[in-house]
Amino acid sequence: MWGILRQRAVVDGGLSLRRTRSALVSARSYAAGSKEMTVRDALNSAIDEEMSADPKVFVMGEEVGQYQGAYKITKGLLEKYGPERVYDTPITEAGFTGIGVGAAYAGLKPVVEFMTFNFSMQAIDHIINSAAKSNYMSAGQINVPIVFRGPNGAAAGVGAQHSQCYAAWYASVPGLKVLAPYSAEDARGLLKAAIRDPDPVVFLENELLYGESFPISEEALDSSFCLPIGKAKIEREGKDVTIVTFSKMVGFALKAAEKLAEEGISAEVINLRSIRPLDRATINASVRKTSRLVTVEEGFPQHGVCAEICASVVEESFSYLDAPVERIAGADVPMPYAANLERLALPQVEDIVRAAKRACYRSK
Repeated sequence: MWGILRQRAVVDGGLSLRRTRSALVSARSYAAGSKEMTVRDALNSAIDEEMSADPKVFVMGEEVGQYQGAYKITKGLLEKYGPERVYDTPITEAGFTGIGVGAAYAGLKPVVEFMTFNFSMQAIDHIINSAAKSNYMSAGQINVPIVFRGPNGAAAGVGAQHSQCYAAWYASVPGLKVLAPYSAEDARGLLKAAIRDPDPVVFLENELLYGESFPISEEALDSSFCLPIGKAKIEREGKDVTIVTFSKMVGFALKAAEKLAEEGISAEVINLRSIRPLDRATINASVRKTSRLVTVEEGFPQHGVCAEICASVVEESFSYLDAPVERIAGADVPMPYAANLERLALPQVEDIVRAAKRACYRSK
């Protein structure tokens, strides 16, 4: 890493051309593709390509090098780029996050991995007070191009201290951008956007999605591919009810939409992708079309992402609503360890179906 600091003035002459191309590519919509890719491989390839394109990008975190990452997201990177760009750290989130922020101050582009975002609590002072606020407090003189990434939210049987969703926590902070991918296309395009962004980005992945495969287009496999930050994706169009969600819950919402279709209810499913900035325009446009809203998240119900979405719709589209908004969230308790209680503490497909039917006055 110190060798990179000495080389921070090195600039890849092809970066400006690559970003011009990526802006054109990102304006298009992708979903179908003959090829498939896991979310794990999508994240790995995105980091690999950005490290190859820009010598200022480096990776740091616990076991990211020799062990190739706790979830193998950084597989092969140490062998390809060496220990000065794939930096194994001690078990000290506060320590290595502070080093990462300092490197970003110096012009590098760190990608900091947390083994789980629950451990980011040890480093939250650096994320918020050092990274998020520096651009504003320096009157725009200091940029902090850093990515904080890792698994977020519930996994399976890991208990209360390893299951929390931090989307609402970090999305409440001015100066941070917060992204939450669902598919392989999301993971690839959003992580590339995060690494290229001049500001700090919190990148919330989901452990249970790492091994899941998704169709991916040839365009999304191009090294210049990049998705715009702050733009949601309509995963499924509908006319009767809008379902807004992010991360793993997008899959649940799509399954719910299929069940609702069997009962004659046409549900529109919106994948937020970006939690901050929030694509209020897409959400409100959909609600003005369907006149009904269901929001879904795994996090706690109080002060959650869904609460902010509901507030936005009430403020901007209240007169278009034909039913009260429906908000589905995790239970307002620390995550239980027992499998049966864990399931009860998290939103399920049937919860989304019931909420949509209530909104459509079809609950009986």
